Amino acid sequence: MSHQDKKSPLIPLSSSASKTNTQALKMAVIWLFKLKDLQKISVRKGTTWKPHMLAIAAIFWAVSDLHSLGEPFDQARNISRNIFRRQPEPGNTYQGFIKTLKKWHDDLMIIIFEILRTKMELERDQEYRVVGFVLFAVDGSRIEVPRTKSNRQAFSPQRKKKNTATKKKKNTTGKRKSAKRKKPQKQTAASIEKKGDMSQIWLTMLWHVGTGLPWAWRCGAADCSERHHFKEMLSELPENSVITADAGFVGYEFWKAVLDANQNFVIRVGSNVKLLKNLGYARERDQTVYLWPDKFAKKNMPPLVLRLIEVHNGKHPVYLVTNMTTKRELSDAQAAEIYRRRWGIEVFFRTFKQTFGCTKLRSKSSANALIELDWSLIGLWTICLYGQCVQSANGKPPSQMSAAGVIRAFRMTMREHRCRPLSVEESLWNLLANAIGDDYNRTRSKASRNYPRKKQRKKISPPIIEQSTQQQIETAQELKQHNTQFQFTA
Repeated sequence: MSHQDKKSPLIPLSSSASKTNTQALKMAVIWLFKLKDLQKISVRKGTTWKPHMLAIAAIFWAVSDLHSLGEPFDQARNISRNIFRRQPEPGNTYQGFIKTLKKWHDDLMIIIFEILRTKMELERDQEYRVVGFVLFAVDGSRIEVPRTKSNRQAFSPQRKKKNTATKKKKNTTGKRKSAKRKKPQKQTAASIEKKGDMSQIWLTMLWHVGTGLPWAWRCGAADCSERHHFKEMLSELPENSVITADAGFVGYEFWKAVLDANQNFVIRVGSNVKLLKNLGYARERDQTVYLWPDKFAKKNMPPLVLRLIEVHNGKHPVYLVTNMTTKRELSDAQAAEIYRRRWGIEVFFRTFKQTFGCTKLRSKSSANALIELDWSLIGLWTICLYGQCVQSANGKPPSQMSAAGVIRAFRMTMREHRCRPLSVEESLWNLLANAIGDDYNRTRSKASRNYPRKKQRKKISPPIIEQSTQQQIETAQELKQHNTQFQFTA
């Protein structure tokens, strides 16, 4: 990750309502992005879209709250054209825009991710670490897409099943058997989904806990493995980070991949995990446990030395497993705080899907749906980061920022991008500075509310803890001795 020597100045459009909304949006764009980096992408002569104009238009296209896909494009194109007024005009069709965006998508994503991550580290240095660690939460969620043939073939769990035509049976004389034709039955939307023919994208996200902003994500079909997605994103993490996750992110192979990447984890476990005690493979303390399934022990793979921490959330005990085996590395209180902060990723998904309006995407093509999802996440990431920096410059704690207020401020400014704000209070700067969540004390319990679709969550049982057998102890000692001799020889 590239670094700068000092923070870049955040100059307000502040105090004057004589500036147009386009100038306010231009200031945000110039402060957030290095346009020179975006211009490094090589394009052929005569291209109607330049890379930096395409990226900025794509962000405004994703942030816009107008309906369909063409209307947000027209709005984003007009804003981008006014920001880069002295440059050649971009293309004027949505089809050309999405085709060019698809072509440069990967290159633009790499550059924009690098810029935003560097901004997070430099500008949000006070929130960058949580209890002394660079902390990330990982989780997954489903995003709906239109139920078109393209989307069903790409994202439905039924996509792997081939629709083989039924062959007509022949009798011994070579004559075909006559069969009565059955009337085709109408398939309702409920019957289609019941068969697993859902049109949904599975989104797995790495979420930076300190700033409350995305860091990386992977997308796939509705039945994709979120653990597989996470292993693909391990290389994008800073060294010695801490990952926290719920009880779905467990397993020997999964945890070993995290350790091999020089990362740490604090993960909740339940009865789906079997741990061993008193194996004698490492120096043991009160909380020392091992994960060593028989499948991997037979392959002479070493046990994972872990630490089991029991905390209480006010209702029931919570069991956490970490690879930081001493309290000097990680205290019980720090582990409890780390897992408590994991809930923020659930809030972010709710903000993205409900407040930002991405519960269901609009693209009918599967390739375009993935493009729309990526740029929607980048758009929300961008405006929230800028909103945090504006509030910090105004002496307000970014932790109290209202994402809904930031979204509302940008969309209001975009709708009136040709106009001047009627007063200083209606300028983008002031709208962002005042995008603070309410101070209402929500101490009343919601457990008694009779929600019509309230989830009945099953209580997570404690992990299975067994005493190591004599054979397991002997096998572990042989493996430990062999590994020591190998390290000494090497």
